[in-house]
Amino acid sequence: MDFRIDEQAVVSAVAITVSDLDRALAFYTRNAGLHLFQREPDSARLGAPDGPPFLFLHEHRNARHPRGTSGLYHFAILLPSRTELARALTAMLERGTRFTGFADHLVSEALYLSDPDGNGIELYRDRPRQEWTREGGFVRMTVDPLDLDGLAAEAAASVEPWSGLPAGTRLGHIHLHVSSIEASERFYSAVFGFDLTARLGRQASFFSAGGYHHHIGVNTWAGEGAPPPPPDAVGLREFHIELPSEAGVRALRDRVTGAGMPVIDTDSGLVVRDPSGNTLRVVSV
Repeated sequence: MDFRIDEQAVVSAVAITVSDLDRALAFYTRNAGLHLFQREPDSARLGAPDGPPFLFLHEHRNARHPRGTSGLYHFAILLPSRTELARALTAMLERGTRFTGFADHLVSEALYLSDPDGNGIELYRDRPRQEWTREGGFVRMTVDPLDLDGLAAEAAASVEPWSGLPAGTRLGHIHLHVSSIEASERFYSAVFGFDLTARLGRQASFFSAGGYHHHIGVNTWAGEGAPPPPPDAVGLREFHIELPSEAGVRALRDRVTGAGMPVIDTDSGLVVRDPSGNTLRVVSV
């Protein structure tokens, strides 16, 4: 690969559509513990208390949750420590939050849940990088049972009341339904310059910058050739890839246009669609 994205690139924000903003805000602030920064009649911005916001909600009244389309699989919120993950798990259970799964991925420990519209969410903490295993140029990731007893014990040792997700929490990665793994690998790796860090057969691939386990995951679990969702769907509107400089944004723009892909220049970054119709916005710090 002759072009690599800046190693400080991150997925910094995600915008999703919800069908009822009041209901979604009740879930994200009370159950998920996010801080509300701004509320408009049909939109809101949330995140960790030390900001900036990383979750943008947009209301489309009575929007539906389609099946078998590209779009959001889940967005993943990274907590700063295992203790904070344990405290969040305990507090969220006390608030009646329903989880859809738990997993130890070797590089991380993760909790899975969905918002009232079925938008997928992951809460996770990373293990230190020196504990990650690399094999054949890939990061080894698994789906092992999560040590829930260990998390419960860690939460019990904390005496501070839980007041929501702590400072230092941020968006860690995004995982997408796509129509083609091969086309997605060309787009995110060959064009955008992310490193291909792992594969799950020919069903899922993972990409990162700077040696991270993954900033972007893609899968075809909604079906090979899955079409984009309809306009009245809940789910992904766009996600943001943040670079440390405008020069990096310009270099990426040249890569995308050189590959024959359309780019929309806006005051708030470059807007691009991947081969499956997922929208991403490239911004600088």
